Amino acid sequence: MKEIVVYHGGTDIIENPICKFGRENLDFGQGFYITDLREQAVIWAGNMAKARNKSAILNRYKLNKSAILDEYKYKIFKAYDKEWFEFIIGNRIGLELFKRYDYIEGGIANDRVIDTINLYIAGLIDFNFALRELSKHSPNNQMCILNQDIVNKHLIFDGTEQL
Repeated sequence: MKEIVVYHGGTDIIENPICKFGRENLDFGQGFYITDLREQAVIWAGNMAKARNKSAILNRYKLNKSAILDEYKYKIFKAYDKEWFEFIIGNRIGLELFKRYDYIEGGIANDRVIDTINLYIAGLIDFNFALRELSKHSPNNQMCILNQDIVNKHLIFDGTEQL
């Protein structure tokens, strides 16, 4: 069993995540978002805490990623490329491409890249220009658990840290 440490940054302690609790039309759909990059989760927590005027909390979990790759439908994006771009756009405009998968991992459409995506959606830049712009960025990493069975069987709460 290959367990990795993952994080969820926010303003609440979340011992038992619920996949369908999150917002719709996000990068990888409505699910429970985590990252294997502690620094990324700290940024998420800080942003959310500031917006809600609350304290930032870092939730830590152990994830059995090898079991996920063996037992579930998954998609892992390695770069900001055409496939990732089309997937993100599709989910953000409501096509729900994420419904094909139980687990999705890849780059984040954060502040560094969201402007390019929004310009493309608005029809102000073409696809090739958008891809050239996106290729200038190295992806961060987000993981989205869409299937509650994964949370129940393969995500183990491992504590919190007040930031």
